[in-house]
Amino acid sequence: MTDSTLDLGPQTLVVAGLAEAVTDARLADATPCPRYAVRHLLGHLLGLAVAFRDAGRKDLGVTTDTSPDAALPDIGPGWREDLPKVLDELAGAWRDPAAWTGMTRAGGVDLPGEVAGAVALDELVVHGWDLARATGQPYTPDPAALEAAHAFQLVAAQEGERGDGIFGPVVPVPSDAPLLDRTVGLSGRDPGWTRPA
Repeated sequence: MTDSTLDLGPQTLVVAGLAEAVTDARLADATPCPRYAVRHLLGHLLGLAVAFRDAGRKDLGVTTDTSPDAALPDIGPGWREDLPKVLDELAGAWRDPAAWTGMTRAGGVDLPGEVAGAVALDELVVHGWDLARATGQPYTPDPAALEAAHAFQLVAAQEGERGDGIFGPVVPVPSDAPLLDRTVGLSGRDPGWTRPA
């Protein structure tokens, strides 16, 4: 899916910055993800960062074998320190060109390295939008990451890879809408979603 490796670092920094600004009062707020409050979205981000870090390292085991749907994710008391650390480790793992080659595993699914890297980047872009919208923050994803996520979502939509989980059916968005809105729509989200008053 990629001709070259992509640096996940700029997007992990965006997500870490969004998470850092989340106040404890916002942890129970709704998000664009069905079933997820902000605390669950943060727990999901932490879990996927660990899983895809280990997938990039080809360090396969419990962290890469567990389905993200196995349990409702949540945060622990140390999440404010853990999340930026693991996001940084995730970016570091995928800076190694070997991460993008051969086979690996994430969420219990065997994937080519380049596909796993694309999935990780897409998760960071889309869930970054989720977190920003849920907490009322502005969101400017890394441009290269957004381009890659849009390309990934286009392929997924064409192949009909849509389940009943977080990524739902494609939401139609005008072709002249901003790239972020089109990417969000392809992911099954309404770009106009706002947090409940």
